[in-house]
Amino acid sequence: MRHPETRRLGRTGLELVPVGLGAMDTPGSPEASATVHAALDRGVNFIDTARDYAGSEYLLARVIRERGRRDFHVGTKTFSRTADGAQRDVDRSLSMLQVDAIDLYQLHDVSTLDAWERVMQEDGALGGLRIAQARGLVRYLGVSTHDVEVLRLVIESGAFDAVMVEYSAFFPQTAGLIDLAHERGIGVIAMRPLGGSGRTSIMRGQIARGEGGAVTPDRLLRYVLTHPGVSVAIPGARHPSRVIENMETLARFAPMGDEERRTLEAAARTFD
Repeated sequence: MRHPETRRLGRTGLELVPVGLGAMDTPGSPEASATVHAALDRGVNFIDTARDYAGSEYLLARVIRERGRRDFHVGTKTFSRTADGAQRDVDRSLSMLQVDAIDLYQLHDVSTLDAWERVMQEDGALGGLRIAQARGLVRYLGVSTHDVEVLRLVIESGAFDAVMVEYSAFFPQTAGLIDLAHERGIGVIAMRPLGGSGRTSIMRGQIARGEGGAVTPDRLLRYVLTHPGVSVAIPGARHPSRVIENMETLARFAPMGDEERRTLEAAARTFD
């Protein structure tokens, strides 16, 4: 199934369905493979993984074998801060996934100034990814960060094709920098669009008890997708039902107005 709406990942040529899959926790589910297949069958064409997500790259490799093809884009990551380490991780990812090239390779969780300075040194991890890119092993380069100051440095450096950043009604303070990234042709991957596993569990528990208020998975995802600078949101999922729910939200998506966004942000603050 191909979803009709796509958004370009910045200056790359990748056209992504705006809802992807964050596969960090998926391998721990008894329905892991079914969850990934459900996402792909419903049009998801970007899956986020990492070397350090236990079993995640292996899971995607298994799904590729089961489907007999790779009909989605893969973004994975290295926690290494050195050029040599980053190159080793690229080789390991290629071997695990059994693919010739990886669409997006990211520096994982560069969330302190020390980490930023380290990866940007001459022998830093960015240099290793650039070598892998020159070898044709990696198509585009990215970075994930949880720090707003580092996010600004990433954008202003012009060194990356994409950035993965937390953005949600729970964490709206990156909105302005997402605008800046969009203006500069940098793709934006929104992680934790539903607030992260802890908040999601609280929210779903309230809904199950009939106590649901303004904060629902549907509204949270709509909030993130309303930002025109977001290329793709990557809610995590451990069960096919969650994927189906997210894709149904996308199918009936309508942007939020300013008042609705402010109301949701206020309601989200009650979770903290």
